[in-house]
Amino acid sequence: MTAAVYYVLTVTLAFMAYGDIQFRLSEIMNLLVFINPVFAPGVVLGCFLANLHSPFGPIDWIVGTLHSALSVFLITKTRSLPLACFFPVIGGLIVAAMLMYVLDIPLSVVGFITVSATVLLGQAVVMYGAGYPIFKFFIMKNEKLMAFIKGL
Repeated sequence: MTAAVYYVLTVTLAFMAYGDIQFRLSEIMNLLVFINPVFAPGVVLGCFLANLHSPFGPIDWIVGTLHSALSVFLITKTRSLPLACFFPVIGGLIVAAMLMYVLDIPLSVVGFITVSATVLLGQAVVMYGAGYPIFKFFIMKNEKLMAFIKGL
């Protein structure tokens, strides 16, 4: 179910989910892993399935999924919601490196910083601008919802 929701959110909002500037709202689902690690496989699988539609092809299937797997793994190692939001953001450096390769951007410090800035900005907006407040003020304050998520 988790993979399906991630997939549908990403593909439905594809216009803003792929590219060098992306606002992949489905990335908020990474924070489910913060509450219950059982969601990790679904988030990673959902990312892989969504990346099958990526304009960058098979390299994004691998690199994008690696980004997701690394993010959720690190999220399981923290008890801090702000830090849990940080892992998918900083993991965007992996995506930035991939984009430099597939977009044939010459390897340079300035190029990497520029591409990284666009990826990290999109991830930060999604994770801190939307994910953090949704989890902090709505999901984590709802005792019944928390009990349900923890009980899965």
